[in-house]
Amino acid sequence: MSDQEHRLEADFVVVGAGTAGCVIAARLSENPDNRVVLLEAGPVDGPEMMAIPSAFAALSGTTVDWAFRSEPQSALDGAVLAYPRGRVLGGSSSINAMAHIRAHRSSYDDWVRAGASGWGYDDLLPYFRRSERTDGPNSRWRGVDGPMQVAVSAQTGPFTLALRDAVVGAGIPFSNDLNGPDAEGAGWLERNIVDGVRQSAADAYIRPVLADRPNLTVIAGALARRLLVSGERCRGVEYSAGRQMYRVEAGREVIVSAGAIGSPHLLLLSGIGPEADLRGHRIPVVVDLPGVGDNLQDHAIADVVYSATKPLVHDGDVERSLTVMMRSDADIGYPDVQLLCWTFPSCPPTVRPPELGYTLGVVVGRPRSRGRIRLASDQADTPPLIDPRFLSDPHDVQVLLTGLRRAREIGSAAELDEWRDTEFRPGPDVREPEQWQEYLCDDTHSARHPAGTCRIGDDDGAVVDTVLRVRGISGLRVADASVMPSMVGANINATVLAIAERAAELIGSAAG
Repeated sequence: MSDQEHRLEADFVVVGAGTAGCVIAARLSENPDNRVVLLEAGPVDGPEMMAIPSAFAALSGTTVDWAFRSEPQSALDGAVLAYPRGRVLGGSSSINAMAHIRAHRSSYDDWVRAGASGWGYDDLLPYFRRSERTDGPNSRWRGVDGPMQVAVSAQTGPFTLALRDAVVGAGIPFSNDLNGPDAEGAGWLERNIVDGVRQSAADAYIRPVLADRPNLTVIAGALARRLLVSGERCRGVEYSAGRQMYRVEAGREVIVSAGAIGSPHLLLLSGIGPEADLRGHRIPVVVDLPGVGDNLQDHAIADVVYSATKPLVHDGDVERSLTVMMRSDADIGYPDVQLLCWTFPSCPPTVRPPELGYTLGVVVGRPRSRGRIRLASDQADTPPLIDPRFLSDPHDVQVLLTGLRRAREIGSAAELDEWRDTEFRPGPDVREPEQWQEYLCDDTHSARHPAGTCRIGDDDGAVVDTVLRVRGISGLRVADASVMPSMVGANINATVLAIAERAAELIGSAAG
């Protein structure tokens, strides 16, 4: 084979067709003068159940999941946790729970205080609006003509109404729009579902335009192996498809959007990262950038599970889902605990769940624990070492315990008497600190929201600057959840959409 046969050229190369990559590739290719190549390691399509909202949990471990595993978690008695990430066009938006919720403005304003100027809530609000299509009025807060359909299900079952009454009865106010100015309290969870079918970022941004844009090329089954750097400039990407090696050269920029696991992994494989770690794997150092892979954050979650006396939903219905944004301490000024309410019993793989049940998942919304991503090998097809270090900061333990006690109060409320059988997990006998600690070790898991591993900032530990350029290299940016300086206090997909929308504007403006 000759180099000519295995070389492509483009203006922009986007690595990773997850939420961010789909947005960026679609927006950049709106200009017909921009030749855009979008690389995705997974397939174009997945199993049929990928479209079924209620089947999302069954997608873990399938062909569309990277099926990562964490390193043993020291604060969880050495537990090794499943770490699902989407490996298909649309990335994790193709296998997630379809939640579309912004965090409280404090999450984003904290980014500015950490050195990410231009990334506060008011800065991002136009991009939240640009990404979404809601059924309500066009307002300062909400968008009506974006690609992502955002809605609350029209179906509301009697159990969900009883759960809402239990939450309000516990003193938690009800918000008419958690994605508007009132981002605290209980509310109906908006989701990316269209006519009863999942809508991924690929469904919203890529599939509708691909046939009509000859300047947009999507290459599936393409595993990025390294960035091609010449001097101090990134020139393209080397990738494999099957057993063949290919190169795609970028005349303007490479944008790495492989997520909080994949983006630092690719930088490290390319010699961009902590010098000592790179030399340990005999990778030539291109830029000694200590922050690559550090600052890993994720939402730790533990559950209170109840068995039920009767069915909670009708088979096949996409019913409304309640979520709660609340404070672990009244004095902190913002919600730092999220309750996710499910009409099924969520249990670890080692526990056989009851046939019928409901779950109150307690999420540490603003974790202080920090982990990292490191290389296990210099080979791209070897998964990196993923250590989120869940609950390694005592603050997170206290927040989680406070949330679990609050969830137990709600789950056992009188409003749910006709639905509740027993508290299945942790069980009513769990009261003492040592019992709770044992339960946390057994039940804590990832909410599947990794972030922060290529963070924005203006200090030596930052990986990208405030316009997402990788420090020390021209022609290279990172744009996805990895650039978040700190974790936002909600499911992250809506935030990633906004990051990507702003990134596309920054890149397009620079190119113009």
